[in-house]
Amino acid sequence: MKFETTLIHGGKTTDPLTKAVNVPIYQTSTYKQSELFQNVEYEYSRTKNPTRTAVETLIAELEGGVEGFAFASGMAAISTVLALFKQGDHVLISDNLYGGTFRVLDKVFANFGIGYTMVDTTDVTLVEMALDRSVVAIIIESPTNPLLAISDIEAISTLARNENIISIVDNTFMTPFFQKPLKLKADIVIHSATKYLGGHSDLIAGLVVVNDEELARRIAFLQNAIGAVLGPMDSFLLVRGIKTLALRMERHQQNALALVEKLSSLPQVQRVYHPSLPNHKNHSLALSQASGHVSLISFELQPEANLNKFFRSLNIIALAESLGGVESLICHPASMTHASYPKEIRDSVGITDHLIRLSVGIEDMDDLWSDLNGAIQEAFR
Repeated sequence: MKFETTLIHGGKTTDPLTKAVNVPIYQTSTYKQSELFQNVEYEYSRTKNPTRTAVETLIAELEGGVEGFAFASGMAAISTVLALFKQGDHVLISDNLYGGTFRVLDKVFANFGIGYTMVDTTDVTLVEMALDRSVVAIIIESPTNPLLAISDIEAISTLARNENIISIVDNTFMTPFFQKPLKLKADIVIHSATKYLGGHSDLIAGLVVVNDEELARRIAFLQNAIGAVLGPMDSFLLVRGIKTLALRMERHQQNALALVEKLSSLPQVQRVYHPSLPNHKNHSLALSQASGHVSLISFELQPEANLNKFFRSLNIIALAESLGGVESLICHPASMTHASYPKEIRDSVGITDHLIRLSVGIEDMDDLWSDLNGAIQEAFR
């Protein structure tokens, strides 16, 4: 099947009992067993649930992985993956990745003796120079959040594999519709499925896909042991959301590219960050390892802009954290999504107090531009 068809018919999409075309919401905590020592597929819903199995098999098929795992949030997913490591281990991370990932490493896993180093992963040479015997994993976002830098997934994953290091790629922004890290030799793919995969801002979910049976066994153990699993209702909603992924991603991209062009032409806009721009330093790499462009835009207004006035003047675009829904959302990373970074780190990587991040929805393009441009003009009055 082609990808668009797999979105709808992939995984376990029908109910084996009733043949219902949608897997039902199995709202149960446990399952009746007929005898002792029986090898049954379902015994307790923390371990396995048919509705969760539907989304797990679907995401594994979409990413081209061995097995998929669904969690109660994107942070539950990344935290379970980090639980693969032990005291004395060290991980390398992209230097402007999501603030929640930084926070859980800096404030939680550091307490267990797991260290981290921030690296500009757009430069493979810098990644290689940061390797030592304590490094067990490399975690990259490509594009990064919020500056949309692109890392060479295949080059970094190959380097990691040669050093017997696990490569982990957050594919939230691109989804398997535009980018498949496992095919670029990554070991683990992570999604905040709250975003584009769910697509409607009505659920919280995280997904993990692995390329190796042994990794699958280890993640399955941790998923059951830690227990931060996705519930059946949210699993059902996530499968439903994924069915329209292709249609939504195409419209997201169409709107985003149009807004990038318009923002780039405004004198009130000091800088636009987006890989589609020819002057983006990773423009060629973005085109080579993905089939489309991210639907987020980060930009800076000229310093004299009144940011509070800008945000207050928006009517259609909502000031809110998160991204990837059908509606457009805008945020101020320094005080919202990346507030957990110390200011000196934010400033050093470019997450300035003037930076704005826009998640472009699927609304009418003219309405979006009228709202955004009107707020920008108001910010300078």
